Amino acid sequence: MPYAELSTVSHRVRLGAPLPFNVRDADRTLLLARGQQVESPEQLRALFERGALVDLTELRSPRDEIRQAPRAELPRLWTNCLDRVSQTLLEPRAEGYAAALDEAASPVQALIERDPDLAIFQVLRQGNGADVTYAAQRSLQTAITGYLVAQRLAWDPEQCERAFKVMLTMNVSMLALQGQLARQAGQPTAAQRDELQSHPLRSVRMLEQAGITDEVWLHAVLCHHEQEDGQGYPRGISEPGELASLARRADVYTSKLSARSSRAAISADLAGRQMFMQDPGHPMTAALVKEFGIYPPGCFVRLASGATGIVVRRGATITTPHVACLTDERGAPLAAPREVDTGVRSHAVAGVVGEGMVNLRLSLDRLAALVTA
Repeated sequence: MPYAELSTVSHRVRLGAPLPFNVRDADRTLLLARGQQVESPEQLRALFERGALVDLTELRSPRDEIRQAPRAELPRLWTNCLDRVSQTLLEPRAEGYAAALDEAASPVQALIERDPDLAIFQVLRQGNGADVTYAAQRSLQTAITGYLVAQRLAWDPEQCERAFKVMLTMNVSMLALQGQLARQAGQPTAAQRDELQSHPLRSVRMLEQAGITDEVWLHAVLCHHEQEDGQGYPRGISEPGELASLARRADVYTSKLSARSSRAAISADLAGRQMFMQDPGHPMTAALVKEFGIYPPGCFVRLASGATGIVVRRGATITTPHVACLTDERGAPLAAPREVDTGVRSHAVAGVVGEGMVNLRLSLDRLAALVTA
């Protein structure tokens, strides 16, 4: 087997994080198994000094692993990757934040590319908490949405990756406030409104302090609440730029899909219609609504037969998604989900139903597995 010294791939080692490969001594004796951790700079330096080795065949990138993973493994990979991004996002003052963000975001982008339907499912079915974790989930929903729409708009890969990171980090300075507002029944206080108005500026400062130097990224974070009519904030400019404009629209859309203590989530079909009505004719909004459709994967629907199901994949037309029935025509839960052809009149989609109307207790993992079946 081909081996390389650990020191040559030191960029793949994060202190306190699981190792992505086995580490062996010069005689090939196992020192640290994949998944174990290097806890300190001194421990890492000691491994370098003793000439520790890694097997080059284990150095597949996370993107390579995701491209080659069996479809049944994708929901688990999504859970792992989202947890890692969320943890990284909540530590903007940690050393090496920029590199950690790159490393955490790249696998999520690979998962989006591998199965866009499952990516849309993550947007609809995540984000039910009401604290800082809720805010991190909201950032992830927006980033996934923006990445999908950027691809539909035929942006180049570098632009798509930057869009993902902009939307992931644009609210980094107000994650705690987002959680508070999600729990809060009343309107924001004066102090909270001030914090909301200033968060683009504060997010830029935090990102700069964390080592982010990409001026295009920082400008988009600063302008992600600006509007073309000049009615946005913090500066009221009318030319925020394409990246900031996409970030604002993705944020508005995913906000509609997310429940708060003061209101229920808006159904996916109504959210799409509202986007069109509020922003008629704009190509970014058109691309967003086309990407998600009126029955996106992850939304619950009632069929003409009376059965209830969940959309698992987009269909040949916007009105004929692939649906897995969860109940029979009388509303009784099925022993196992059954996929039906919504192009047949008796199984046609009659409308979207809210999660609270579905008398089922299926875990998120089980629902996600339906998408990859």
